[in-house]
Amino acid sequence: MSDNFDYDLIVIGAGSGGVRLSRMSAQRGARVAVVESRYLGGTCVNVGCVPKKLFVYGSHAGEDIQDAAGYGWTVPNEQVSFDWPTLVANKNAEIERLNGIYQRMLENAGVTIIQGTASFKDAHTIAIGDRIVTAKHITIATGSWPVTPEIPGKECILSSNEMFYLPQLPRQAVVWGGGYIAVEFAGILAGLGVETTLIYRGELFLRGFDDDVRRFTADELRKKGINLKFNVTIESVQAEGSHYSVALTDGSTMTTGLVMAATGRRALVDGLGLEALGVNMTGSGHVEVDDRFQTAVPSVSALGDVIGTPQLTPVALAQGMVLSRRLFGDGESDMDYNCIPTAVFCQPNIGTVGLTEAEAREAHGKLRIYRSEFRPMKHTMTGRDERSLMKLIVEDESDRVLGAHMVGPEAGEILQGLAVAMKAGATKADFDRTIGIHPTSAEEFVTMREPVAS
Repeated sequence: MSDNFDYDLIVIGAGSGGVRLSRMSAQRGARVAVVESRYLGGTCVNVGCVPKKLFVYGSHAGEDIQDAAGYGWTVPNEQVSFDWPTLVANKNAEIERLNGIYQRMLENAGVTIIQGTASFKDAHTIAIGDRIVTAKHITIATGSWPVTPEIPGKECILSSNEMFYLPQLPRQAVVWGGGYIAVEFAGILAGLGVETTLIYRGELFLRGFDDDVRRFTADELRKKGINLKFNVTIESVQAEGSHYSVALTDGSTMTTGLVMAATGRRALVDGLGLEALGVNMTGSGHVEVDDRFQTAVPSVSALGDVIGTPQLTPVALAQGMVLSRRLFGDGESDMDYNCIPTAVFCQPNIGTVGLTEAEAREAHGKLRIYRSEFRPMKHTMTGRDERSLMKLIVEDESDRVLGAHMVGPEAGEILQGLAVAMKAGATKADFDRTIGIHPTSAEEFVTMREPVAS
């Protein structure tokens, strides 16, 4: 390591990828500092995955209480109530606990934490306010930020960031968008008793997911009382007292107590001075890197949401491990983006890994499609009209499983195990030889014998 710099590595951004890179590099003997302007843990811990999942749990508890009647429990309706400020306060306490854990992890690894906003002075120097620090290597790990379209009344619209700190719940809400954030928040709001409408400009939400999953999820969300309005978008929002008037492109208007936009995210590079430094940007506004996370400036690298790879916490964590090994280890590690599993925590959940049917048909020859729809065992006694979907996509010639998709309770938990099998190259015959765990929903993945399409 060079002694000509204050640090061997400065990481700008203490989100999932930045923290992992900082810790692993420090444990390899590097002198490391991480600069953070907001909160340790980044989007995921503070205004993303973690608090969102806690809200999902909270919003689903009402159904669990109702379903208990089918199993002999008596819960008088007049004694059941929900208090939004309590959920928010308990969530805040948990996030504060996690912030403390992240701080201790960094400090115990020997990483210097610098609070403030960084900007580049040159390829080895950054400024944080009046403080100037230098490093042999500098990594940009600043993540992404919600984007709201420029329409009249934009100032009336909340992003996912603000949703985690609402002082009170509205009676009606409009969620604008068709990605996983929009779908998840629509489910959270509806589960907490809010009359919820989801508005999306396309024919069907969750673009990029398997079409069967998209259609099935739309049907299930409608059963939950969510009003899905496709092929339309918001033209303007106007405040009217304590409510908002939402004008749509089909000429109709809606009155609601809250408008949330989940219409995309942009790379958070404001004020870094990347253009003057010579760091190139992609057409989508992300930091351009090669397959080793190197920018056009040799001493500067980047990882995570800011480079436009899948915006998933485990992806950023893996990138941090790879980059640390490249900078301070043997340099032999590569990033593999194939077969990345993911989940959408709508209600019911979505879990998916591998190719969609459309992707598989485009990239491979003859396929075999296995699909099963059923009512989960739990609801045979609750009477709830909720169904699950499971789907396998198999390459006919090799018998290899190319894609696995599920909509149903605990889909993410179930698909994690299938992701391991598929990463190892499992075939449909391997699935068929596997003994199921009975009685579970998961066993359906190893008992589907007859293809429904080819």
